[in-house]
Amino acid sequence: MPMPAVVVVNWVLGIILAIFTLIFLVRIVLTWYPQINLTQGPLKVIYWLSEPVLAPTRRIVPPLGGVDISPIIWVGIVTLLRELLVGQQGLLFILFPPA
Repeated sequence: MPMPAVVVVNWVLGIILAIFTLIFLVRIVLTWYPQINLTQGPLKVIYWLSEPVLAPTRRIVPPLGGVDISPIIWVGIVTLLRELLVGQQGLLFILFPPA
């Protein structure tokens, strides 16, 4: 892989993982307001992007004390993936060190 391609992959992957972290953080905040309907209005996009991942997680880890912790779990997973793949000591930097 030529160096510019690695830089582009690193940048794009970092952005995608950051966006998913932000989506799950918004879902964490929205769990504080159960009266909000996530399937209508502009929040529908956040629901559409996050629910396919959160629903199976809820089956494995049920809500604790009535609080849905699945978005918290996914913030941790996505943050770990971002650090392992595109962090300063991530796999992309180890496999393809900058010139």
